Amino acid sequence: MTSPEPQGIRVLIVDDDPLLRAGLKMMLGGAPDIEVVAEASDGTEVLPLVDRHAPDVVLMDIRMPAMDGLTATETLRARTRAPEVIILTTFDADAHVLRALRAGAAGFVLKDTPPAEIVASVQRVARGEPVLSPAVTRRLIDQVTGSDHDLRRLRAKERLALLNEREREVAVAIGDGRSNAEIGAALYMSVPTVKAHVSRILTKLDLNNRVQIALLAHDAGLLNDVE
Repeated sequence: MTSPEPQGIRVLIVDDDPLLRAGLKMMLGGAPDIEVVAEASDGTEVLPLVDRHAPDVVLMDIRMPAMDGLTATETLRARTRAPEVIILTTFDADAHVLRALRAGAAGFVLKDTPPAEIVASVQRVARGEPVLSPAVTRRLIDQVTGSDHDLRRLRAKERLALLNEREREVAVAIGDGRSNAEIGAALYMSVPTVKAHVSRILTKLDLNNRVQIALLAHDAGLLNDVE
């Protein structure tokens, strides 16, 4: 008896530019493990298409006419078992991108990113990995931080106070960009134990992914400087 073929990564492309959608579809369709299951030209189409096609990953433009990608991302990621979202953007230092990351997007890619890197980003997100480094995250935060910096730091510290000491150490290590194996080595615990801590952190703080943990640790002022 033959084993079933592994299921590919199902992708929904959301962008109001038909030429860009066509290019992304051709680019992603060339990867043997990726299938573009649907396209949308506006954020209002996202939820119905997600319900109909059950994508694993959504490539989401930010600026669209009726409902922008930011609102669509916030609405989508508030659902249980929501697909991962990668933001498509022209400008990396953008407050809208940061807000989308805070809402639960797994990362962002610039629209002029080389095709192979976009494919790799989709594959990484489908495996549950973020698609941007902590250094990039922090540069983004630093460039778009507004007048609410002090209030955000206070709120971040209050939320992190919900964690016990070990969970807090793991949260800081995630913010510093360490893998589960690296966290385990640094904190003298097994990888399964690290994973259990990460799951508890996400549950306690009502977060979606590691990017949000890193953002919270940065907001609280707990991370070391990155070159």
